[in-house]
Amino acid sequence: MTVATPPLASLDVAPLTIADRTFHSRLFLGTGKYTDFDTMSAALEASGTEVVTVALRRVNLDDRGKGSLLDRIDPARHLLLPNTAGCYTADEAIRTARLARELGGWNWVKLEVIGDPKTLFPDNVELLRATEVLVQEGFIVLPYTNDDPVVCKKLAELGAAAVMPLGAPIGSGMGIRNPANLRIILEQATVPVIVDAGVGTASDAALAMELGAAGVLMNTAVAEAQDPVRMARAMKLAVEAGWLAAHAGRIPRKLYASASSPLTGLIE
Repeated sequence: MTVATPPLASLDVAPLTIADRTFHSRLFLGTGKYTDFDTMSAALEASGTEVVTVALRRVNLDDRGKGSLLDRIDPARHLLLPNTAGCYTADEAIRTARLARELGGWNWVKLEVIGDPKTLFPDNVELLRATEVLVQEGFIVLPYTNDDPVVCKKLAELGAAAVMPLGAPIGSGMGIRNPANLRIILEQATVPVIVDAGVGTASDAALAMELGAAGVLMNTAVAEAQDPVRMARAMKLAVEAGWLAAHAGRIPRKLYASASSPLTGLIE
């Protein structure tokens, strides 16, 4: 018997569209914490990412051509996504985003407004205020928030192009700590949901995608791995595998066994 082979397109990960851009990779990668720029560049290459985040308050945007981090990011291959890491008020984050647009022409921003220096949890009151202002000013806003379905819904209503709930605290490597909340966020989502922060290894990224996330953003899990380039490759494959699994339709969970082979026509 000949088994029909599905067309290759059905085996590919579908592109992801956010605002006016379409991406073939659903893995977003940060640029901090690498031991050197060569390792960072090799990890970006191995990951296949098309979206690269840069902390605006930690990078001199005027340093191009002087061996800076920005020289290692090819704008023809990567969307540079400035982030407002280190900002603790809406006003600080708004000023930082405006500065990025003034110096580099970037109107995409990963919006972070931190509420606590120990946990790095966001201040959602300030985050909502900053989102409203920046959306009105024409920015493509991707806000980092906690895994709160109400806040995620409000951010989308304010015009955020995507919402980015954390899987666990930034840099903790604890994985997806609250899948139930993430499911609610995904169920009500009207914009792409990118899981941001807390991923530690490839299985965490795969789980986020299997739950239905549109993508995963990470930094520490790759940059501080013993072999960042190999981990970047693992994350690429995990995100792809998780998306494919989510769209393949997994079998239901059962309490008891179910024979893999048919029970009819047994030889006696």
